[in-house]
Amino acid sequence: MKILKSCLSQSWGGMEMFTITTARYLLKRNNQVEFLVYPNSRIHQEAKSLNVPIHTCKASGYFHPKEIINVSSLLKKSNFDIIHTQASKDLWVLVPALKIRKLVTPILLTKQVGSFIIKKDIFHKWIYNRLNYALAISNVIAQNLYDTCPLNKDRILLLHNAVDTGRFDPQKVDSKKVRNEFNISDDDILIGMLARFSWGKGHEEFLYAARELKKKYKNLKFMIIGEPSRGEDEYADKIKQMVKDYSIEDIVIFTGFRKDTPEVLAALDIFAFPSHSEAFGIALVEAMSMEKPSVCSASDGVLDIAVDGVTSYLFEKQNAQDFTDNLEKLILSKETRINFGKNARKRAIEYFDLEYYTDKLLSIYNKALTEPLLK
Repeated sequence: MKILKSCLSQSWGGMEMFTITTARYLLKRNNQVEFLVYPNSRIHQEAKSLNVPIHTCKASGYFHPKEIINVSSLLKKSNFDIIHTQASKDLWVLVPALKIRKLVTPILLTKQVGSFIIKKDIFHKWIYNRLNYALAISNVIAQNLYDTCPLNKDRILLLHNAVDTGRFDPQKVDSKKVRNEFNISDDDILIGMLARFSWGKGHEEFLYAARELKKKYKNLKFMIIGEPSRGEDEYADKIKQMVKDYSIEDIVIFTGFRKDTPEVLAALDIFAFPSHSEAFGIALVEAMSMEKPSVCSASDGVLDIAVDGVTSYLFEKQNAQDFTDNLEKLILSKETRINFGKNARKRAIEYFDLEYYTDKLLSIYNKALTEPLLK
């Protein structure tokens, strides 16, 4: 197939990274992939590494007549089989461009985050009536699409995000590398979380657990992996001050940003995912693929990933004591940690592997090509 991947974002996060990753897997299956991106954005720079055609569109909002005309010319000339966008705002360029040229090219939207804005007015209906399918990365996002957008349920398809379980493989990674780097002994139990320094990721609950569990156990270390994004430095400073206020500087490690995510996860004994609200949770899937047992908040997209009592212990979100109690259950049972870890990797391979994802995505593309546009 000849596929246009659209992502007019100027940011760089999970959505943009996953766009590049999925393009790479589509190319491996001998598809042709081209990009439509915002000029000089980070995704523009990253897409260059794929050595595929890249088109630019300087549209950041809803009304860009000149860009619509330019894109309409591109779509007419290039004759794509499928157009797949990662951002709903892109539809406000793509749909008018298709309609101007009276093209029947199927167009799909992957919805990565929920919205609280109801989009069922006449203008959104005009846009969304041209959409073949909206792909939701979790059940909570599928429900959000139905609640907020003018879409029938048969036009909303569930397609979870995925990871490279071949790269995130505990058999291919040195589990001692990061432990040695931070002087963590074999007797220490290392509990880690991987997240941006952003409110709602659960750093407060994580530090509460560290303080409470330090009172009972002498062999615990807590690792926070990640860095603040733009505008989040104040929150990061607050979290680091909490460590001092709780007198837990001796057991809490801040690693900052790390590129060696598989090696960092390999070092952990327990993975913590205390996020208050998560559309999916790719870091959790990465940890599961690395055979790590976890303690996760029982909410939103996490419920699609973790299985309570099988891969993880789930706790009531934002309940720091419940989180602490469930961590303690894993601390006390090495056997449970091992069993959860094995179950976690098995589930990651079965449901959240990128090859499996690509199979399903291509199946959806074929469905869009062979079925008439649903209204």
